[in-house]
Amino acid sequence: MQMMTRDVLLEMELEEDDDDDGDIVLENLEQTIVSRFGSLESQQDFRTPEFEEFNGKSDSLFFNDGQRRIDFVLVYEDESRKETNKKGSNEKQRRKRRAYESNLICDGLQLEATRSILDDKLVFVKVHAPWEVLCTYAEIMHIKLPLKPNDLKTRSSAFDNFNWFTKVLQVDESIIKPEQEFFTAPFEKNRMNDFYIQDRDTFFNPATRSRIVYFILSRIKYQVRDNVKKFGINKLVSSGIYKAAFPLHDCNFSSPSEDLSCPNERYLLYREWAHPRSIYKKQPLDLIRKYYGEKIGIYFAWLGYYTQMLLLAAVVGVACFLYGYFNQNNCTWSKEVCDPDIGGKIIMCPQCDKLCPFWKLNITCESSKKLCLFDSFGTLVFAVFMGVWVTLFLEFWKRRQAELEYEWDTVELQQEEQPRPEYEARCTHVVINEITQEEERIPFTTWGKCIRITLCASAVFFWILLIIASVIGIIVYRLSVFIVFSAKLPKNLNGTDPIQKYLTPQMATSITASLISFIIIMILNTIYEKVAIMITNFELPRTQTDYENSLTMKMFLFQFVNYYSSCFYIAFFKGKFVGYPGDPVYWLGKYRNEECDPGGCLLELTTQLIIIMGGKAIWNNIQEVLLPWVMNLIGRCRTVSGAEKKTPRWEQDYHLQPMGRLGLFYEYLEMIIQFGFVTLFVASFPLAPLLALVNNILEIRVDAWKLTTQYRRMVPEKAQDIGAWQPIMQGIAIMAVVTNAMIIAFTSDMIPRLVYYWSFSIPPYGDHPHYTMEGYINNTLSYFNVADFKSKSKENPYTELGDYTTCRYRDFRYPPGHPQEYKHNIYYWHVIAAKLAFIIVMEHIIYSVKFFISYTIPDVSKSTKSKIRREKYLTQKLLHENHLKDMTKNMGVIAERMIAVVDNNLRPKSD
Repeated sequence: MQMMTRDVLLEMELEEDDDDDGDIVLENLEQTIVSRFGSLESQQDFRTPEFEEFNGKSDSLFFNDGQRRIDFVLVYEDESRKETNKKGSNEKQRRKRRAYESNLICDGLQLEATRSILDDKLVFVKVHAPWEVLCTYAEIMHIKLPLKPNDLKTRSSAFDNFNWFTKVLQVDESIIKPEQEFFTAPFEKNRMNDFYIQDRDTFFNPATRSRIVYFILSRIKYQVRDNVKKFGINKLVSSGIYKAAFPLHDCNFSSPSEDLSCPNERYLLYREWAHPRSIYKKQPLDLIRKYYGEKIGIYFAWLGYYTQMLLLAAVVGVACFLYGYFNQNNCTWSKEVCDPDIGGKIIMCPQCDKLCPFWKLNITCESSKKLCLFDSFGTLVFAVFMGVWVTLFLEFWKRRQAELEYEWDTVELQQEEQPRPEYEARCTHVVINEITQEEERIPFTTWGKCIRITLCASAVFFWILLIIASVIGIIVYRLSVFIVFSAKLPKNLNGTDPIQKYLTPQMATSITASLISFIIIMILNTIYEKVAIMITNFELPRTQTDYENSLTMKMFLFQFVNYYSSCFYIAFFKGKFVGYPGDPVYWLGKYRNEECDPGGCLLELTTQLIIIMGGKAIWNNIQEVLLPWVMNLIGRCRTVSGAEKKTPRWEQDYHLQPMGRLGLFYEYLEMIIQFGFVTLFVASFPLAPLLALVNNILEIRVDAWKLTTQYRRMVPEKAQDIGAWQPIMQGIAIMAVVTNAMIIAFTSDMIPRLVYYWSFSIPPYGDHPHYTMEGYINNTLSYFNVADFKSKSKENPYTELGDYTTCRYRDFRYPPGHPQEYKHNIYYWHVIAAKLAFIIVMEHIIYSVKFFISYTIPDVSKSTKSKIRREKYLTQKLLHENHLKDMTKNMGVIAERMIAVVDNNLRPKSD
């Protein structure tokens, strides 16, 4: 039988195989994972799974014997029942699978196969890890396990005095009981007696068991060819040899299990976390971590904490918005725009060539009223507040993260991350390790690595240029369509048609351009996701963490340009380089640069933010809810013929959607992009934190609903923190101070108004006896002589407002006839100086406060540090004290025996 097994592998060696991605050069796998259970070649049997019929217990999580727990499930399609003519390919897949399953059995795992109830072509292979296997790999993986109950961890809160209120928000402890806390240490088999083992069946919880089994499944070989191994369940699934591989949910989400021994954690999570009626409750983070692992738990902990902090920002933002709303009637400059005797008599110059008419200023009355809501003193206060808020959020999150590291035993995460199989598959170059002076294999030489980095960077740069090109296309659209709207929309304000009041050429151009920009953003986003994965795969990172960090930076860099480029254009470029009517600036020598409304571009930036933020949130939530639900519905419709049959737990889970290898990567990305909108451009839209708050409250429950009802259970993973997203948020926080200061200075009209109020409303520049905003509009609009129009625009056919010799335009220039006509006047230079001074002062003040807060708030609280030290001390004492006592006792016994031997040798013999 041993020869038969070896012959199977040898025959597979000789087969041609174009599936090179799974080729793994022989490394030190057998040296690093020393199995006590032998290898395939050393076994005397060729092992195959036991086939058993389904016993009718749909809620069972055990083999048919009811004793061995199912830790993982593999699904494949029986080649003998496939409706295909590729017999050679089917036989090849079958032999690979048999070799793989035989190796699993030889490595100590126990397998049981059962045919599908609904589709007899499908076979489910259930995997069970015995006690010895769990102990062996727990030591290899440095898994921390309980030593003794811990009575030190006390969860105190600043809100303990408000228990009557917070009790309503807490999860009922009679339903989800608090987890018992333990002192833990990395497991060692030779010190098994030191660990808190009351029951071998429950010492390793289901999540830990699944993680250990997945570790084994990822490293068991299934083919050898030319001293090259192929191994890993991921490659078998991607090549179609297995249809799926997943751990089981413990029960139905809608009802508890009939098995009395089942903890029903999925049902509890759905009822107390994912169900809409629990939307106001705090998240059961300990149960989430226990069921899904630390990596999922830390995401929901971060999202929940971010949402809590948004509550404060939303309250302040609403207060600032209400300040602008209630002071709307005191907005003097808006009143002047709407006044028929002021704005109604100010004739504005055409904003494009040939087709654009002269127009009255009061046509922008409604937009000027809206602008008063956002462009007020409250906006300045809110921008400064948000600069401080983002620092408080990041610093307090670090403290919260440190607490979770302690509570979830990830302070000293000792598991050494293994290289990705895709990386090891390319390890064909042999080099000498500088430290060990031993041979090791790497995927490419230094020169090859430089070429890959250059190609990857070039690809990313190309896609960023593509985004910039799309932004330029939107700008050209704005310039072109503005001419059309100016020609088609009404030009006189008679008050009878509400469209004339609200739908100005500027507003129509802004809304349509924002919608087109959003559509282009979503299309490019969908395409680039696939491109970024291809680029990262080509880059070939060594570990999964390196892979995710590399993909994170690529995706965020692209998304940053994709989502924010249009906002940056409106905020800092539109209307800034337009020249004046007699000498306009042209794009590409053809398109005249578009101008802002007389009130500035702030309202347009607000519109852009509302459309992109709101549209993105609605699209993502619809996609996250509908897509998995529709896919699962289609799957159920395909198996409707067997709907009356009792299906086992593993078959029910198989028809759910797979989560994907990137897990919650896209959830993080979505939230970080939102974080950028909330912080980078919040000076233009104080209600952004409120929108984000509402979205996040729904996002938490939508994500929870997806995980508990629509997706297969993920393999639990360890994680200490949120990874590369933390430095990205810190970078956004630093940039947000600059962008908000520049929005207030250059996009809003706050600085020109303040300069007018304090300097140009009174002598020597003004005529008013006291500080006032009266006359501001007239003072900030310059005069232009119609006779000075250049040939491109002087023959304007639209003169419905009459024949005029002068018109007004938004700028600070000397009037015609002045010795320096059309040059910037003294008001312009005062405003520029005030803007630059404001940016410098605001940045320095906020940065000083940020650095002071960062310095005064430690990343790890004093109590957490004390708990960590105390636990280390007690753990060492517990682990080593008994060991030292045993050694001392043994040494004493040995010493007594040696003394007895010496005494016997030295004692004189009696006659």
